[in-house]
Amino acid sequence: MTDRFTRPSRKGFLKLAAAGASAALGLGALPALAADPAPEWPTKPVRIITPFPVGAGPEAVVRLLADKLQKAWGKPVIVENRPGGNGFIAIDAFRQGAKDGHDLIHLDNVHLVAYPHLFKKLPYDPVKDFEPVLPLFRANFFVTTAAGSKYRTIGDVLADAKANPGKLNYGSWSVGNPVHLGTALLEAMTGTEMQHVIYKETSQLYTGVANGELNFALGTMATAGPLQRAGKIKFIGTTGLKRHPAFPDVPTVAESGGPAGYEVSGWTTIATPKGLPRAVAERIQRDIEKALAEPDVAQRYASFGYDTFPISREQFGSFIQSESTKWAGVIQRAKASLD
Repeated sequence: MTDRFTRPSRKGFLKLAAAGASAALGLGALPALAADPAPEWPTKPVRIITPFPVGAGPEAVVRLLADKLQKAWGKPVIVENRPGGNGFIAIDAFRQGAKDGHDLIHLDNVHLVAYPHLFKKLPYDPVKDFEPVLPLFRANFFVTTAAGSKYRTIGDVLADAKANPGKLNYGSWSVGNPVHLGTALLEAMTGTEMQHVIYKETSQLYTGVANGELNFALGTMATAGPLQRAGKIKFIGTTGLKRHPAFPDVPTVAESGGPAGYEVSGWTTIATPKGLPRAVAERIQRDIEKALAEPDVAQRYASFGYDTFPISREQFGSFIQSESTKWAGVIQRAKASLD
């Protein structure tokens, strides 16, 4: 039996063609519906809210980053300073701001890993309110003493602290900052107990070290560097796991007679609101990575004593969790509180 092909009428052909076209359009639409199309972003100026005052080292880094992001995004990137109130003023402005990525927040490690353990109730949720993108920099500290101090090594400080429990003193500018908690960590790792003296300003703090009011204090190149360069104070150790390239003759705490594995650093990050479209979140991350990799950023960092901190977003999330666990134990042992 032979199959017969019957040519459709013109009217039937048009019906078939129309049906085929509809099917093709329907199939073509499926991937588009399933995809996450990249939205147009930014569509207006982007605001980076920072809790740091104008002229502070971390704030200067954010302004450098903002200039580079402005070129990449083709829209103004405005740095808005909201200092004071433990950073809560800046954080509140961010929480009330745009949720589409046009408002970003500049945070430091204290906001994310220390305050949650220092306050019984915070005016923000460090997990639900923020999505940290990448660390902008990392700053290790130096153990500073007066230029004429009898302490030449960390071992000297610790030996004196053990021989005279509770009599040695150290300083910082508040409860819960990296300088305070970093020294509390040293106490915890060595079984020593020392007095914490709080100064209103960092300039007063390191002047107190220079004139012998304080036995020692942790400080960065930016905060303690001027008096070190003037010969008023000296660095006897660095809190990094490796020596700082700017001070290759200054040993690590472990090399200077302190505990092995001791490490303290300060760092800041840019965070976005939770729930951004994936394409927007990826663009912000990608462009921040590119900006931080530019040679002039490393040069500017060197003037502040900061180091680049090139890790992935996933690694950064794990680092934040480990830092939170670490400082929770230190804060509990020190019975530190800001309530």
